[in-house]
Amino acid sequence: MSQARQAVAAAKRIVVKVGSSSLTTAVGGLDPSRLDALVDALAARSAAGSQVVLVSSGAIAAGLAPLGIGKRPKDLATQQAAASVGQLELVHAYATSFARYQLTVGQLLLTADDVVRRAHYRNAQRTFSRLLALGVVPVVNENDTVATDEIRFGDNDRLAALVAHLVGADALVLLSDVDALYTGDPRRPGARRITEVIDESDLAEVTAGSTGASGVGTGGMASKLAAARLAASAGIPVLLASAADASSALTAAVVGTAFAATGSRLSARRFWLAHAADSTGRLTLDDGAVTAVVTRRRSLLAAGIAAVHGDFDAGDVVDLTDLSGNVVARGVVAFDALELPAMIGRSSEHLAPEHRREVVHADDLVPLANRN
Repeated sequence: MSQARQAVAAAKRIVVKVGSSSLTTAVGGLDPSRLDALVDALAARSAAGSQVVLVSSGAIAAGLAPLGIGKRPKDLATQQAAASVGQLELVHAYATSFARYQLTVGQLLLTADDVVRRAHYRNAQRTFSRLLALGVVPVVNENDTVATDEIRFGDNDRLAALVAHLVGADALVLLSDVDALYTGDPRRPGARRITEVIDESDLAEVTAGSTGASGVGTGGMASKLAAARLAASAGIPVLLASAADASSALTAAVVGTAFAATGSRLSARRFWLAHAADSTGRLTLDDGAVTAVVTRRRSLLAAGIAAVHGDFDAGDVVDLTDLSGNVVARGVVAFDALELPAMIGRSSEHLAPEHRREVVHADDLVPLANRN
């Protein structure tokens, strides 16, 4: 068994994500037998001593049948209405199913704001920590009833990767209607199954679709692959498998595709900066500043800035780019956008006393060239 699979099997805290198509019928509405089978597997893992966090899609799909809607709606208002009805159906079904094992569930509905805003991110960490300490199984979903871009463009695969780091998980399991990662659409001849991903070279032949085959979800294989890469780069091993194989995936059985951790664990703050925070502007650095920031892990000074772009305030997150426009780092800027133009390219001794400090301090900066 590979090291990644061993890590998943031994994880004391594990995040499991399941897609809409694995929980619902073809015409919408929850499939009780599928949901119970998933809960059976999760409860068994919990009984074995692991803390389990479930990231579950399915709110919009679960709301279709009660509303008499035949397929996933395209307009935002109807999607949000379906989510409003379906979220109640979904959490009630989970609460009832987990109760068979005397397990209590807690619902966490998150939006991008909750991982983009630093204060929200820390509050979410505290909530997860307390729920797990109390023996509760957190059930997480995007708050689709108020979300906008999340419904149109987002997916719960990325959310699961963010949650895995947020809670300090030892492993991430992505469950869907596909049994593994393939080099192409597994329904077509010539697609080769990939069982282990050690580094990026193992993905050289992969072309992944961006939509699910069922028509009720938003995250196709492309989003799962992106989420697996994100988590693995942050030091979290990942297993991609079929929801039908959930019981095997959560034990030592060899199913699906295992992704080895390719990077080291970032602190929660640095991970937030790299993957969750929204950038509100951009600073272009000269070659010397790029070397200082990326290679030497130094703070960014005004002397190394070549240009300022965007409208931002002190305390906002900005991208740091090289002269060619490639993003090499992100950080929390100490000055407003209006202050910086008069400071750029000038050494500290030539600045006013109130400006003689780092533009981005090393403690508030994360290089992105190698994500570590």
